[in-house]
Parts: sequence; structure tokens; C-alpha cells
Amino acid sequence: MTRVGVGMTSGRVGEPVLFCWSGGKDSAVALHRLRTEGLAVSGLLTTVTEGYERISMHGVRRELLLRQAEEIGLPLWEVRIPPQCVNPVYEERMEAALREQLSAGVRRVAFGDIFLEDLREYRERNLARVGMEAIFPIWKRDTRELAREFCEKGFRAITVCIDARKLERRFAGRELTAEFFGDLPKGVDPCGENGEFHTFVFDGPIFRKAIGVERGEVVEREGFTFCDLKEKTR
Repeated sequence: MTRVGVGMTSGRVGEPVLFCWSGGKDSAVALHRLRTEGLAVSGLLTTVTEGYERISMHGVRRELLLRQAEEIGLPLWEVRIPPQCVNPVYEERMEAALREQLSAGVRRVAFGDIFLEDLREYRERNLARVGMEAIFPIWKRDTRELAREFCEKGFRAITVCIDARKLERRFAGRELTAEFFGDLPKGVDPCGENGEFHTFVFDGPIFRKAIGVERGEVVEREGFTFCDLKEKTR
């Protein structure tokens, strides 16, 4: 499968692109890039853990995911997976969702990955099996530059999951400001690309209006620290 970047889509602007949406900052910046380039994003695809009703890995409540899709103005497709999902089950359910999109005329899928080669190859390999191709809008961007751009463009996000081996508990539930990025310890990627932290974006140029959120309980589970978020009463 050919690796496709935004700069390689000349003549294909009108073709639909499905976006694999995590709800976090990298997804938000990548989606913004696609829209700025004029690509026709057809919808968002997100994995949700059954029973917990939360975005897989990030632990964000499903109702907040729905609010993101609402304010972004795109349809949302959910791939529902069981807790502690094993890879064969994940791949089976993801492939079924992708084949459904393919039958609707979608042949390209975008991701917010930045520099993890093995992850990119894994995505490309799985898409190739169903005859689809991948787009990586922010691939190989300097993560310090991306963090700065995130703030300058008016995006706002809160850390919802941190790797307790790499960041102290005090980083959970913090908003991503210039101060936050400045406080990150040496060796932690500014965008958390190595899994150091995950976020929930609640405001920025991709949204019609900001999503009101409030912080809830902070808990530790299986080596990760999670900050629960709830929507403020509208």
C-alpha cells in the first residue's frame, strides 16, 4: 500500500476520508489539517469498550465522545470491543467496520500518528487487506512544534490518562497549556506519542462551540492514572 500524506492528495480532494478519532489532541490537529487542505472527511471512527461505555484506552465517557462528534459536525461510527480485548477480536471488529465503509465508497482512512513506524506499518497492513489506504496528515512533524501549534490555534484539552511509570499523578487532569508542556520531564515526548499521556479535546477550530467539562475522580488502574471527565450541565 502506498503511503499517502496530505501533500500527495492532489486531484483527490473530493474523495471521502474516514478519520480514526481518539478524541485527543493529535487527532484534533490532524483533522484540522485535513479540513484546511480541503479533504472531504466523511466521518469519525472510534473504538468504545463495551460495558464501560468509554473510549478505549483513553477512558473518556461515551457521552463526551458523542458531544465531540456533534460539535465537529461529522457522523460517528463506533467499533465496540470487549474489556481487555485481545488483538484478533479487535482486528476482526475493526475489519468489519472498515468493510462497511468501503462498501459505502470510502477508500481512505486518516490517522493522527506522528512517528511510530511499527504502528504505521500495522495500520497500513490491516487496511491493505480490505483494499483501503492510509493518510497520516501530521506524520514526522516535530512534536514540540505540534504542541506549540496546538496552543496557538486555540485548541484546548485535558489529560485523561497518563502512564504512571513516566508521569506523576499530578499531571492527570491538567489542561494542555504552555506551562504544562514546560513541566514535562526530560524524555517525555511533548505530544505523548510514546503513550506517556492521552487527552480529551474540548475546544478549538474544529468545533462549532466548546464542550463544557468538569473534572471528576482521579484513579489508578493497571499502571495508568485516569482523570474522569463529566459534561457540565448545559
